[in-house]
Amino acid sequence: MNPAAPKQLVAELERQFGVDEAIERALEYAAAVEQRDKSRPRSIDVAARVIELGSDRDTVVATLLSGPVLFGQLDIDRIEREFGKRIASLASGVNQLNTLKDGTPAKVDTPEQAEKLRRLLMAIISDVRVMLIKLCYRAVRLQLLKHGDYELRRAIARETMDIYAPLANRLGMGLLKWELEDLAFRALEPQVYKRVAKLLEEKRSEREAFIEAFIARLDGLLAGQEIEASVMGRVKHIVSIWRKMQRKNLEFHELFDVRAVRVLVDTVADCYAALGIVHTTWQHIPNEFDDYIANPKPNGYRSLHTAVVSEDGKVVEVQIRTREMHENAELGVASHWRYKEGARLDQRMEASIAQMRDMLAGSAEEVSDAMSEISTELSSDRVYVFTPRGQVIDIPRGGTPLDFAYSIHSEVGHRCRGAKVNGRIVNLTQVLRTGDQVEILTTKESRPSRDWMNKNLGYIKSAGTRSKVRNWFNHQDFEQNLLDGKAIYDRTLSKYSIHDARLKEVVAHFKRSESDQFFADIGRGLITSAQILGFLQTESEQDPFRRVKKERASPKSKDEVSIHGVGNLMTQFGRCCKPVPGDDIIGYITQNSGITIHKCSCANILNLPEDKRQRLIEVQWGGQNGSVYPVEISMTAYDRTGLMQDISTILANLKVNLLHVNSNTNQAEQMVHTRLTVEIESVDDLVVIMDKLSQLPNVQDVKRIA
Repeated sequence: MNPAAPKQLVAELERQFGVDEAIERALEYAAAVEQRDKSRPRSIDVAARVIELGSDRDTVVATLLSGPVLFGQLDIDRIEREFGKRIASLASGVNQLNTLKDGTPAKVDTPEQAEKLRRLLMAIISDVRVMLIKLCYRAVRLQLLKHGDYELRRAIARETMDIYAPLANRLGMGLLKWELEDLAFRALEPQVYKRVAKLLEEKRSEREAFIEAFIARLDGLLAGQEIEASVMGRVKHIVSIWRKMQRKNLEFHELFDVRAVRVLVDTVADCYAALGIVHTTWQHIPNEFDDYIANPKPNGYRSLHTAVVSEDGKVVEVQIRTREMHENAELGVASHWRYKEGARLDQRMEASIAQMRDMLAGSAEEVSDAMSEISTELSSDRVYVFTPRGQVIDIPRGGTPLDFAYSIHSEVGHRCRGAKVNGRIVNLTQVLRTGDQVEILTTKESRPSRDWMNKNLGYIKSAGTRSKVRNWFNHQDFEQNLLDGKAIYDRTLSKYSIHDARLKEVVAHFKRSESDQFFADIGRGLITSAQILGFLQTESEQDPFRRVKKERASPKSKDEVSIHGVGNLMTQFGRCCKPVPGDDIIGYITQNSGITIHKCSCANILNLPEDKRQRLIEVQWGGQNGSVYPVEISMTAYDRTGLMQDISTILANLKVNLLHVNSNTNQAEQMVHTRLTVEIESVDDLVVIMDKLSQLPNVQDVKRIA
């Protein structure tokens, strides 16, 4: 292997993996990197930590290739060609986490903020081993903090305590968790760290030697009583000791669990038998005995806790539990991290973490197959995005910059006029993704747009955001809302070619006593255009002379129009008004061509001579699904490059078939007048199409051609 690599690392790699071409090549690349910044870890040093945790070969190779300097020299395509897709994916994932600025978020002000960032990090990774590598990077980074700037040193240490140490704990990596916490605590509170270390009065190796002797004796006593048990020791870490002193307001000499031993047995009966052996062999401290088997903790945690005094006066905490209890405490909803961190129960997150822990011991194939499903599960209903200052905001999946703005504060949302996502100005309908950094551009005046409440336009995902916008309009001046409401109502009727709406009946349907109140509530956003259209369309099914709109291509199905009181007859659609399903329609009996279907508002029908009105017949749309109908739309816009391409993109995204388009430009006014003929299934499709087209830049008017 490469002679520049540390000999100890090379020997360990050969011992665990033998002669491996991929490892040798990755080690060669990593060893050749010149690391100018001594405060940042080398991938070689991180790989040594990864190997200590018993990681697989792919994880080790990905670690060697994921150093920021080396990753900048080897692009992802080259890594995939030389090492395979799986290793390239791991290295890319680590690089994605490494690109998050150290010390962000700059301020984790609350436990909720810390939890959101933990979820963000876990949601954006595609493989749990990516997080394992990242945690090892952080451990090595903490060891090098003495070479860094003071403020950066504290920021990284604080972030480690809030984010990365709890993640290590949740993933079951206890040793790594304690290492992260102790190193971070030393950077944050160097004087306290030294004082607690001094209080221990002995070196860690000496404490561990004492625990080993205690374990050996207890193991022999249990074996003598034919109790099959696993006895393990755990010396308390400095952070743990300090936290308990602070939480319980105790002095160091009052702590009874500086040294701790855990006993795992097969049955509950063995638990109490082992407890009897411990209490008869050493003097126990009565006030330090807790029976969480008979009286489990609220989170389901079960174990026996006691504290005894050894022959040389040292206090040892002893925990006794079955292996099943231990698994539940370490991996289940009662796991140790939950009651220590005070997090709320989240069944989905809990299940995902359990799967992640299991996968740490699984094969590379098992990890690869399962992680995509887990990553989706972790973030199935929420998206986690950054503010410019590094604060994490969670919004519903599919949320937009407006949802983000209103999540920060209602006033920020009211004054929003634009947004930057990852440094680029985007449309307010842009769907945000986990990990995006969002900056809201505001004006001094609060002025939401009524378009924001139109679901078809996609400005808002959250019902809470929509409610805040609606409430803003509710508190505005009555006269202004009245004028706005009248304008919206008239524009709706004109836009969809409704000529015969009866205002009094519409007002009565919405339970308003007078039209002014009705218009004002439209202006406030309490009544929407969609609701008005929905009522008119429903009414059209009851009265053949009052309907809304829809169209059709050719009468291929005899069921598309049903004729009242008559069997099957040949039908055709009037070219003068082109009705579509949902329009108010009526039939006219011709002499030789069967029945022609017209809109009730058709000028030819309204102007029909009295002697021919007896040929009119009641008809209605049938229940045939899947039929499409042509409808013409008129659109006026200021001329600009790419307008027709934008129109085509909208229609393609909506899966709408464009039958015909005719566009004329007025060079003097720089205006473009366009007529589109599209196929739709219902008036609902027409509403969505026209709403989307009206939002294009420079578009002044979009109307249906009656």
